[in-house]
Amino acid sequence: MNVTKIDIEAIIVEQMIQIPKGTIELRDDRIKEKWTTEIKSFFILKYPVTQDLYFEITKESPSTIKGNRQPVETVTWIEAVTFCNAMSVRLELNPCYLFDNNDAEEIIFNQSADGFRLPTEAEWEYACKAGTTGISYNELDLIAWYKDNSNQTTHNVGQKQPNPWGLYDMLGNVWEWCSDLYDTEVYGSYRIFRGGGWSDEERSVMATTRRRSHPSKFKIDDLGFRIAKNRK
Repeated sequence: MNVTKIDIEAIIVEQMIQIPKGTIELRDDRIKEKWTTEIKSFFILKYPVTQDLYFEITKESPSTIKGNRQPVETVTWIEAVTFCNAMSVRLELNPCYLFDNNDAEEIIFNQSADGFRLPTEAEWEYACKAGTTGISYNELDLIAWYKDNSNQTTHNVGQKQPNPWGLYDMLGNVWEWCSDLYDTEVYGSYRIFRGGGWSDEERSVMATTRRRSHPSKFKIDDLGFRIAKNRK
């Protein structure tokens, strides 16, 4: 993969958006439950992690659909958090994830670390809605690549309109892994992903849609991630 060396520090300064504190009501249609979560102010990358950024940090190119400015995809949850740790080390920050060498799925999340991490699903939905109250922050064709307009591929990030807080591709293009476990009693170590992808029907590309899968085995060409960071 031909990737131009990129300035990691400049990306963080220019592309990490500060999200204000607030509250968000989440719901799970499977179990018919709703709950409210308080959100502290935090930072989140305005784009999904791109293939050039992923390569700069890991020297790996896992994506099925190639393109430097297209979202990285075909990555597991474990690979996503490994990237977060590697980027933290690169910038001399404290990693957020501590791995158990005997079991890659037994990971301790250090909530107070100053390094990079995946957003929680509450943070993700709160950032996605950006103060709006519907299932989408605008008309879907204006903001998202999905089955009806994607031509069956991912697209360079940032081509559709951003949400009111300046975040691009929160819906469509690729699903995004979140930090959270889904339901340990039923699904064990399964992790949540959000947002819909390029191959999904309109009814699946919503701010409220929740999906989950295995953290070290599941990877697909419409699933990537976006990084977040605690505010000091």
